[in-house]
Amino acid sequence: MSVHETLHPKNWKATPGYACGMAATGRMIFLGGLIGWNANQEFETDDFLGQVDQLLANIVEVLAEAGAGPEHLVRMTWYVVDKQEYLAALKGLGAVYRKHLGKNFPAMALVQVAGLVEDRARVEIEATAVLPG
Repeated sequence: MSVHETLHPKNWKATPGYACGMAATGRMIFLGGLIGWNANQEFETDDFLGQVDQLLANIVEVLAEAGAGPEHLVRMTWYVVDKQEYLAALKGLGAVYRKHLGKNFPAMALVQVAGLVEDRARVEIEATAVLPG
């Protein structure tokens, strides 16, 4: 059962893998900037896809603390240190994304940044989820 409504004007071209907007009602869950390290705050890889894999698993784990799952995500902001690294990983990124988040595609933005607080981090994601009221 969907807990949100995807907002996309009918006359707009379809968006690949994200929503233009979301409407939702319920308990809001805000995830701070999470990165691709493990529960011991250790990086197991410097590989972009490897860090995304761990990062998305981390998001699912934090959502579970609130009784939520990936289907409750309504917004994600990705911060990457290298846009070209992100673009080069797109093919594999889809599979890693679906592995953890399924076919839920919230409103998303991607921003290239000069750096992240943790020097080894290649990507950081902030997210918002809404549980039904």
